[in-house]
Amino acid sequence: MNKMFSRVAVAALATAFATEAMATEWNVSVWGKRRAFTEHIEKLAELVSEKTGGEFTMNVSYGGLSNNRENLDGISIGAFEMAQFCAGYHPDKNRAITVLELPFLGVSNLEEEVAVSHAVYDHPAVANEMAQWNAKMLMTSPMPQYNLVGTGEPRDELSEFEGMRVRATGGLGEAFRAVGGVPTSVTSSEAYQAMESGVVDTVAFAQHAHLSFGTINEADWWTANLNPGTVNCPVVVNIDAYESLSDEHRQALDESVPEAIEYYLENYAGLLKRWDDVLAEKGVEKVMISDEELAKFREVAGKPIHDQWIADMSAQGMPAQELYDLVFSTLEQHRASN
Repeated sequence: MNKMFSRVAVAALATAFATEAMATEWNVSVWGKRRAFTEHIEKLAELVSEKTGGEFTMNVSYGGLSNNRENLDGISIGAFEMAQFCAGYHPDKNRAITVLELPFLGVSNLEEEVAVSHAVYDHPAVANEMAQWNAKMLMTSPMPQYNLVGTGEPRDELSEFEGMRVRATGGLGEAFRAVGGVPTSVTSSEAYQAMESGVVDTVAFAQHAHLSFGTINEADWWTANLNPGTVNCPVVVNIDAYESLSDEHRQALDESVPEAIEYYLENYAGLLKRWDDVLAEKGVEKVMISDEELAKFREVAGKPIHDQWIADMSAQGMPAQELYDLVFSTLEQHRASN
């Protein structure tokens, strides 16, 4: 009787260990709170769990695992398996993808943003640079063109940007600097406090972030058509964690990316439709900048910054011209195929 019990117990333990071995649990580091910017990550977790019968799960943590500026470092040491970061937070660590943050690239919608981002992510220079952080690009977090919310009198002429303290990172910060602004790169989570305390006059964000981080609640006006550019925020995975996945789990992850991106685009489209109602509800003036003033902005903060980026990155041994040309050739291809 005891022998039979022992055999049953051993068999049960073996089954338990086998099940444990098959289960994969990943920790995912993001920040802020759940919002349009993180919906593809939430959807990815849902899809992967569904496709693997609950064997592969992801715990999405909003700030509990790392500071948003340290997510790439956390990936490099294996502190978590997946993370989101923005190139402008540490451009020296991800030089190649900063091409996507150059101002006035002419990307006109989120679908184009996905196309150009993923084309650049697939370039060997990007893969090699990310590998230094033990990171593999998984997908982008496409965002529309950033626009300003501000306090006081609306700024609708280029001359009014002189001395303007603006929360803007990466290429956007350089664009505002070129027209006399004073950019500061406080994190998105710190932007509301910076605006409320008067550290900055204006904040450049996509619509979802103005809502999520509360800057719209401090705003008197919003530039509807400045469209100077956007930031690029990839989702990356730890290479060791990715390579240690079973074939089935890796396939479930890879195949879920396009579906997660599609879900993100649909969700964001709904937010954009509601944006005018949000402005009216909060009493925020919608400012339209004239074509003449926009042309001045592009002339000062467009091509000169592009040329400088190409020169600087080439001097550092990056295939800068190749990456830059890839953005525009991808845009052409994407538009031709639609």
